[in-house]
Amino acid sequence: MKIALGADHGGFELKNEIRVHLEGQGIEILDLGTNSKESVDYPRFGYKVGKAILNGEADLGVVICGTGLGISMAANKVPGIRAALCSETYSARMSREHNNANVLALGGRVTGVGLALDIVDIFIKTPFAGGRHARRVDLLTSIETGEEF
Repeated sequence: MKIALGADHGGFELKNEIRVHLEGQGIEILDLGTNSKESVDYPRFGYKVGKAILNGEADLGVVICGTGLGISMAANKVPGIRAALCSETYSARMSREHNNANVLALGGRVTGVGLALDIVDIFIKTPFAGGRHARRVDLLTSIETGEEF
């Protein structure tokens, strides 16, 4: 499994904690920046992570800004990306199991490191349940492509 990571300055420190944590589990990381606390624009990093997943460079992604809100909105603008902003583990599990989310968004200024690492672990280890949920994910794709349903 390969995970793409992207963050702005508000998520830089948490991104690094997550990278070390996942590498410690033998998970390959594609770190798409940022690489400092210097102010940068979060949409660039949400986009980079989304494109990396669509291009097959990574299986899943984690994006982080100060609250997770802006960068999740940016990632969700990339067609084919289903980014879920999660601040606790149950939502992380359900976002994968029921919604087949392929990007996890976190808030570096609102989620502590220990909880964030638990959320990441659950997100990347939970499989999509399929079944009736697949129909609903297909409907999300229909909305994205402008199809009527």
